[in-house]
Amino acid sequence: AHHDGNLSGRLSDARFLATPTAFSKAEVTNDSLVVVDAAGAVVAGRHRVFSEIGIHLSLYATRPDVAAVVHAHSPHATALAACGQALEVFLPEAVVSLGPTVPLVPLTAPGSPQVAALSPLLPFHDVVLIAGNGVLGFGDSLEQAYLRVELVEHLARIFLLALPAGGVKPLPDTMLRPLLEARKKAGLGPEARGLVVPAVPSGSAPSSSDRLLSMIREEVTTALRNA
Repeated sequence: AHHDGNLSGRLSDARFLATPTAFSKAEVTNDSLVVVDAAGAVVAGRHRVFSEIGIHLSLYATRPDVAAVVHAHSPHATALAACGQALEVFLPEAVVSLGPTVPLVPLTAPGSPQVAALSPLLPFHDVVLIAGNGVLGFGDSLEQAYLRVELVEHLARIFLLALPAGGVKPLPDTMLRPLLEARKKAGLGPEARGLVVPAVPSGSAPSSSDRLLSMIREEVTTALRNA
């Protein structure tokens, strides 16, 4: 919508290709793209770079394996983020692609506070929801980053469609473990990069569906009480 979202790609350790600010993405052409250095200064191109370039650059600095970043305000994923909801991945195939969760970056002011809030998640995830700012996906190509953002939007839409029927159910640990092993064997995720991910005890927190349903029930109860 409008000028929402932005994309970038790594050209080298010191040069990054980016979409210009104040452009509908449908209007972006090769001639309108810009090149920035590692500090975010435009070194080639006729236009200004988008204001959130710092988020992209911090990601490239943290993740040498990342070659492209896609940031979008896709409606269903952004709706979850605006509600303050992370997304537990509930489709088996999606676990292999995205991992077990799509975490939420808490609401912060734009700029360095948002970069600071995002930074702890970057080593362990390939896509995140950002409260008040949509979804951010990254990968070894622009296509992979885009497909991750597209898959999160697909999951978020199913998640919201399922709420009236009681909400989606989390995958059992017995199913999750082999899926995560398949993810690692495919060269995906933090374990494939040699990182150790802290285990989250089973049942330690309610699912996103449970939390959102609880919020809805509380709001309906309050409305009925005040009617």
